[in-house]
Amino acid sequence: MEREKFSSRLGFILISAGCAIGLGNVWRFPYITGKYGGAAFVILYLFFLVILGLPIMVMEFSVGRASRKSAALSFDVLEPKGTKWHLYKYGAMAGNYLLMMFYTTIGGWMVLYFFKTALGQFDGLTSAEVSESFGTLMSQPGLMTFFMILTVVICFGICSLGLQKGVEKITKVMMVCLLGLMIVLAVRSLLLKGGEDGIKFYLFPDFKKLTEGSGGLWEAVYAAMGQSFFTLSLGIGALAIFGSYIGKERSLTGEALSIAVLDTFVALMAGLIIFPACFAYDIQPDSGPNLIFITLPNVFNTMNGGRLWGSLFFLFMSFAAFSTIIAVFENILSFAMDLTGCSRTKAVVVNLIAIIVLSMPCVLGFNVLSGLKLPGGSVLDFEDFLVSNNLLPLGSLVYLLFCTSKYGWGFKNFMKEANTGEGLKFPKWARFYVSYILPVIVLVIFFMGYWSFFH
Repeated sequence: MEREKFSSRLGFILISAGCAIGLGNVWRFPYITGKYGGAAFVILYLFFLVILGLPIMVMEFSVGRASRKSAALSFDVLEPKGTKWHLYKYGAMAGNYLLMMFYTTIGGWMVLYFFKTALGQFDGLTSAEVSESFGTLMSQPGLMTFFMILTVVICFGICSLGLQKGVEKITKVMMVCLLGLMIVLAVRSLLLKGGEDGIKFYLFPDFKKLTEGSGGLWEAVYAAMGQSFFTLSLGIGALAIFGSYIGKERSLTGEALSIAVLDTFVALMAGLIIFPACFAYDIQPDSGPNLIFITLPNVFNTMNGGRLWGSLFFLFMSFAAFSTIIAVFENILSFAMDLTGCSRTKAVVVNLIAIIVLSMPCVLGFNVLSGLKLPGGSVLDFEDFLVSNNLLPLGSLVYLLFCTSKYGWGFKNFMKEANTGEGLKFPKWARFYVSYILPVIVLVIFFMGYWSFFH
């Protein structure tokens, strides 16, 4: 059976960016930037994005394009005879399923908050009542289950239409809407009276602020490394799949750079929406995960036309969540089709049921299973830890070693694949860095993840 392909380069870039652009950009990035002092942290983050994220992304795309398979079979195709690299397929598959076990729940929250805001359910509420509203949601497993299932059904429904007619066509529209909504919301936020301090905080670096946290400069550096690394969903084959769907016309470093730029643009624009609004309404910008569900509804409540702006914001957040979920679902379907040879329809039906069942512990972790003692706290926190602190860094290490070691695919084969086609080439001089220095940095991120999680 001939492998499906994207109909255009734009489709590949927007969908790969859609996979990378998720709640990590528009939820985690603003609050972590707020926590570590604003603009100085942004500069640190951008530096690490280039030296950490970009090379690993090029490697994932190269493995995907050279093998024309998902992570379920890409190592089988490319590994030297007698080696065991293909065993990592189970890590990649586990990473995609685990990510969806909690991401679908958060995607459901975004959709629910869009409806709640559009219907005016936050109008006239005090700050305490808005906070209480989120607490009440956590105690309603039925409502959360409904919106989780709605999210799963919509996203698998799009994937069931095929790569070009479903995933590519609809994600393109969604990404254009997402970018358009961001620009409208950012302009609105920038024009708020009193928002100038937020712009200053976000865009004018004060490097002293990097050292003000409890862990000093090192903690800020680690946070920037982690954010630049995790924002691109590297290491579980979530991007490799899109490499398997593209032709050889363009070199992969240039394509990866385009995706990283788009991903970063969205993260930076999210900050332009959030920080001026927080400062205009005298709200702390480092209010952590509560920023989206408690802080911002309060901001929209006090803003002229707040219901409209709040609805647009949660619509944009829903698109950000959906773009990642659709991309990962496509990867999961590709695993099933590559491994079993089944049709797309059968893969959709089986995985739709599987993802709904697997997502239930996260939903119930806030209520029915809230007494369950897990490392990190809730079921969601524990599942996020398994993906973010384990499978992403260790998977990235596998891709790094596979593409640089003579016992794997090897640097020569990687360079040949990455540099085929027109565009920016992967530099030969980077060989020592990606072979010896970058793996050590990834291991540092892995061990620091454990240290911070258990401290």
